[in-house]
Amino acid sequence: MSQGQWYPPEWPDRIRALAAGELTAVAPRRAATVMLLRDAGTGGGADGGTTGPLVHMLRRRTSMAFAGGMYAYPGGGVDPRDDDRLIGWAGPPLEQWAARLGVATAAEAQAVVCAAVRETFEEAGVLLAGPAPGAVVGDTTGDDWEADRKALVARDLSFADFLERRGLVLRSDLLGAWARWITPEFEPRRYDTWFFVAALPEGQRTRDVSTEADRTEWIAPGEAARRYDAGELLMMPPTVTTLRALTPYRTAAEALGAAEGQDLAPVLAQARLEGGELVLSWPGYEEFTRHVPAAGPGGGGA
Repeated sequence: MSQGQWYPPEWPDRIRALAAGELTAVAPRRAATVMLLRDAGTGGGADGGTTGPLVHMLRRRTSMAFAGGMYAYPGGGVDPRDDDRLIGWAGPPLEQWAARLGVATAAEAQAVVCAAVRETFEEAGVLLAGPAPGAVVGDTTGDDWEADRKALVARDLSFADFLERRGLVLRSDLLGAWARWITPEFEPRRYDTWFFVAALPEGQRTRDVSTEADRTEWIAPGEAARRYDAGELLMMPPTVTTLRALTPYRTAAEALGAAEGQDLAPVLAQARLEGGELVLSWPGYEEFTRHVPAAGPGGGGA
């Protein structure tokens, strides 16, 4: 069992309650997260001789109600205003995105993709948008950009209004849909999350601006997975799995080009009673299987 895996101590009791019909599963909230990549040697950082792409990760504050202390990517929930009207759009049409994401309508697709782009700007200061198709904004570090970013975080400004006011179109062609994971039914906070991959636009740089994180870093996906295996970094299964999936690619562009072939079938954890144990598993990802006692006090710590 990997030492970096996180199993909250309340999970066994919640699994028992769900199996006994004493717990009603919470409907998952739709969300999006972005694996933002840059090639080693770009972006102005000291990469220590690393080759291949680096991924931008943040460590969620331990005070966060969901996944506190975990290393993750920039991301968050869909804002209801992300699909209340059509926005300036570049890249594949919304109907094509809906088919790729497995949602029923163009509006739903817009909401998920908007969430990915908006959250990346809110949590990393990177904006996947431009004044026209084929163009992308450059430096986003000015005071005016920061004021807009904070207004988005506070929900004082909708993403649609932000784009319209600045005369920008969302560059959906800069994103590739990579995976989809749904928080287990026994969790009190649940998310139906699409994972995207994107390359850091030229001229932009990430900033440590997220109020939900206490640390950010650029790291090679293979190195992050190794540190998870060594128990140095805490992560949840979707993060580890996507990191491992990124390791074969030699450049950010190569990884983005591979997104189209990734399976977006939702991954949902399963819990079952087996003899004297509760068995928690993620179908297709055996490394995360966990066995906990079926009776007695909870406490499924890592």
